[in-house]
Amino acid sequence: NIIDKGFEEGWVEPVLPVVSSGKRVAIIGSGPAGLAAAQQLARIGHEVTVFEKADRIGGLLRYGIPDFKMEKWVLDRRLEQMRKEGVTFQTGVCIGVDITVQALRRDYDALLLAMGAEQPRELSVPGRDLKGVHLAMDYLTQQNKRVAGDTVQGEHISAKGKRVVIIGGGDTGSDCLGTAHRQGCVEAHQFELLPEPPPNRAESTPWPLWPMQLRTSHAHEEGCDREWSISTTKFSGENGHLTKLHATRVKFEHGKVIPLTGAEIQMDVDLVLLAMGFVGPVKTGLLDSLGLQYDPRGNVAVDEHFMTNADGVFATGDTKRGASLIVWAIAEGRKSAAGIHRYLQAGQSFRKS
Repeated sequence: NIIDKGFEEGWVEPVLPVVSSGKRVAIIGSGPAGLAAAQQLARIGHEVTVFEKADRIGGLLRYGIPDFKMEKWVLDRRLEQMRKEGVTFQTGVCIGVDITVQALRRDYDALLLAMGAEQPRELSVPGRDLKGVHLAMDYLTQQNKRVAGDTVQGEHISAKGKRVVIIGGGDTGSDCLGTAHRQGCVEAHQFELLPEPPPNRAESTPWPLWPMQLRTSHAHEEGCDREWSISTTKFSGENGHLTKLHATRVKFEHGKVIPLTGAEIQMDVDLVLLAMGFVGPVKTGLLDSLGLQYDPRGNVAVDEHFMTNADGVFATGDTKRGASLIVWAIAEGRKSAAGIHRYLQAGQSFRKS
């Protein structure tokens, strides 16, 4: 494609600033929103440092998306360009633990929160703590680390030789499915609480609304038993290990989930992956310590320039929007960079001695 050709031919070059502003910006989180903002701010002439708690830069792009969907050299070539443009990256740094907010206030003129919406939607049913029931992002992160040759900490999660059920029918669930196939699962099932969407755009979601219709990914085409209107009620096992999933078929009436009588399901299963989405950013710790306000959906509230109620503290991407698409994160990262530049150009600063 065009961008690959551009990199191959050397047409995509670092864009260096004409002048330096002398202003310093700290960005927490190196996902698509944080990286997009960092590149814009560096090109304008600000000194930018991106802090990442993981071992590698990239956030969701690095650890949440499998290589069969996006190979990591695509990310790495952009990071190399950003380094040449002057962006500094620090990995293995947890703000609030390794570096205090007070330290950031001494050294930086603006702070951008781009940590994503990492709080997963949980399934609080009996047996949730059995070995073999895992969050989707824990599973995907492990696999991405293995592929990169990195050390994997904690309990080993693999679908090899296992009967797998994925709870949740979105993109993350599809990524889990494709990964399970590549690891060698013997069965793959995907359960979704909502009813099966129509094959074509529903009349209730005309353009430009997001179309409510059935989507089938490459992972689904590789093989999967997909079922809708299924509510998981509990897990059971032996000696602390998962062996069965218990569920029931449901219907929706006036927005309420109604279990169907006599429609209970029991399934032998070895691995369950919870891919039910995310409920917002993790508030305990850094966000609460900054005294930030949240919107009705639990995301960090900002003004039209992406600044929070704390002077000089900005938020962008999923931290501000809630879990969404990568293209939205990139777009909002760039918009938040414009808001930060406006703030700095006005002579304002987050910095306190």
